[in-house]
Amino acid sequence: MNAGRLRLLGVAALAGALGLAASHWYGGSPLPRTQAGQRALQAVAGMTAPVPPDGVEPARPGDPLPTVRLPGLDGNLVDLAGIAPGRPLLVNVWASWCGPCVEEMPELQRYAHAQGDAGVQVVGLALDTPDGVHGFLQRVPVAYPILLDTPGPADASVWLGNTRGLLPYSVLVDARRRVVKQKLGPFAPGEIEGWARLP
Repeated sequence: MNAGRLRLLGVAALAGALGLAASHWYGGSPLPRTQAGQRALQAVAGMTAPVPPDGVEPARPGDPLPTVRLPGLDGNLVDLAGIAPGRPLLVNVWASWCGPCVEEMPELQRYAHAQGDAGVQVVGLALDTPDGVHGFLQRVPVAYPILLDTPGPADASVWLGNTRGLLPYSVLVDARRRVVKQKLGPFAPGEIEGWARLP
């Protein structure tokens, strides 16, 4: 086989992998949600990660929580760091048009309910239109706070470390408002408890 044909096969394989990744993350394809499968999809997604704009420093584990002030569902500005003082936060970035985001919301609601008033506080950060979020929450209600942002190269998700621009994306923040963990991709049933356990 000549070099040109090998190069063409390599490009086709990469395009297929990118298509599978996009289908999985955005369309909810039936690919298995094994950890190895998710790591492979994340590696493919990382090949096309956009570079954050100048002045945007995506958070990494150990960094302080970036300043994020966004409107809540009522339109009033909310300081993310000021939600549930003294409690850890699990910030879940989602959108109503994101299939895997929608699939994991009942799991996030179940976890949030189990935490009560003293455990980890779940916060949703919707990269969506207010109408899209309100319409979705009428069909799939959740009891935890939801903040709204407009998707873009410097949205709150990027500041929280989502440099790949894929959803869903979750961040665990400790009670001192330091980033502890970051996760790209949906939670499998029963996964949140172990992932959100603080060291």
